[in-house]
Amino acid sequence: MRDAHPGDLAAIAAVALAAGQDEEWGGADPAYVAHLLAHGRVVVGISGGSVIGFGAVRQIGVVSMLCDLFVDPRAHGGGYGRAMLASLWPDPGRRMTFSSLHAHALPLYTSFGLDAWWPLLYLRGPVATLTVPGGWRSETAAPAEVAALELAWTGTDRSDDHLAWARRPAGSGMLARRDGQVMAAGTAGGTDGEYGLIHLALDPSAGDADAAAAVLAALAHLRPGRPADGAARVCLPAPHPAVRPLLARSWRVEEFDLFMASEPDLLDPRRTVPSPALA
Repeated sequence: MRDAHPGDLAAIAAVALAAGQDEEWGGADPAYVAHLLAHGRVVVGISGGSVIGFGAVRQIGVVSMLCDLFVDPRAHGGGYGRAMLASLWPDPGRRMTFSSLHAHALPLYTSFGLDAWWPLLYLRGPVATLTVPGGWRSETAAPAEVAALELAWTGTDRSDDHLAWARRPAGSGMLARRDGQVMAAGTAGGTDGEYGLIHLALDPSAGDADAAAAVLAALAHLRPGRPADGAARVCLPAPHPAVRPLLARSWRVEEFDLFMASEPDLLDPRRTVPSPALA
């Protein structure tokens, strides 16, 4: 096992594809892996001289997020995932990840001090069914403005991540205002199958009704005709107040992951609109 470098991008992509991870913002995407190499830590597992697995962490404030951990299915059961995770998380600390439902995932993460707290729902639906709540409006914004607002609200600098998200296909920063005041700031983008709201931060003064309205206003603002079927995606914790109104407007849960963390309050499930890869 060793730290990854840019020369490993093709091998990492091959592992991701073998594991069924073919989405644009994932291990098969060189832009995503390059971002993690620059702003996080990526390791690869080696067997017989070949890369058979990879894992990555990104520090978000005081929390270490496990972004990826995949092993070629032909090497499952060899202890490579555990070895890579031990390298990425050598010492105790605040940790979190969005775990898949793979049978090996939850037991492994639990052994590293994480518990499962709530499902992260991958919601997808027609933008045309949404209307902007009264008093709200959304607008595009530069990634730097979005990041500055999130920093002021949360104390965490996500500038590099917002720049990377905005470089995705159709990527753009966006603001949601209530009666003229900016209440939420985030980024939208992605390829057709993944296009939608990537990440959204909320003003600390916002309540549950604001949290729901901000999501609806941001989604209703997404580009018409992108993608061609008029649908978009957002990932929300199951307790988020925007889940019910979206389901009532013909949106559907396509899949879900499990939020696992060393402490339950590392993310607030009623306010958080996270990127599954980078939170």
